[in-house]
Amino acid sequence: MTDMTKLTAETPDFSRFVYFREINERELAELPPEALRSIDDVEDLVVVTNGEGQKLAIIEGREAAEAAAEAYKLEAVSVH
Repeated sequence: MTDMTKLTAETPDFSRFVYFREINERELAELPPEALRSIDDVEDLVVVTNGEGQKLAIIEGREAAEAAAEAYKLEAVSVH
């Protein structure tokens, strides 16, 4: 997680910040059936969204979503 007190006076690159949330019913309904074939539990699907509100990925499992963010050098933040 990011400590917001460490940000400099420069405008941060919000596209590098991501947050995770559960997939909603509308998003789930929009996925093609072939995308869901290998999913064990659709309730484990996590949406990765950047700080600008752009959906980057839908990943099965919170730990996998966190690992993907780290692999792409994205900074996970809490929106609560």
